[in-house]
Amino acid sequence: MTIRQPCPPAVCDCAREQLLDAPGTDQRILQLTRQEEKKLLERLENLQSLADLERMQHLMHQQLGIRVHIAPGHTEVKSMRGIQIVIDELPGLCRKTRQSIPAAIRKGLEKRPEIAYRLLDAHDLFRDSPPLL
Repeated sequence: MTIRQPCPPAVCDCAREQLLDAPGTDQRILQLTRQEEKKLLERLENLQSLADLERMQHLMHQQLGIRVHIAPGHTEVKSMRGIQIVIDELPGLCRKTRQSIPAAIRKGLEKRPEIAYRLLDAHDLFRDSPPLL
């Protein structure tokens, strides 16, 4: 099994070495090599549907242990920036990767805004609106 190369010293807070040294820890995240990360980010940038996004979330958790939560922000959603994308803390997950995954998802949503609309609908966009009739 190929594992991710270490980040340059003092550049990242991923705790990769502590993860490797601790017996019995979930080390799936270390399988995300830089080459595999590029493939993942490209895949997230080219989402096809909300179901595709949900499938990618499931696969990232299943294969790497990464939990990504995507939901409309608490304030008004005027752009893709209004959609919150949060990644749970995970030892071994590089700081740069924690930033790249949400950026790639946002690019995917910007390319296919209908996915964002479905996401908003799935989270009851009109929950605080008065009835129309």
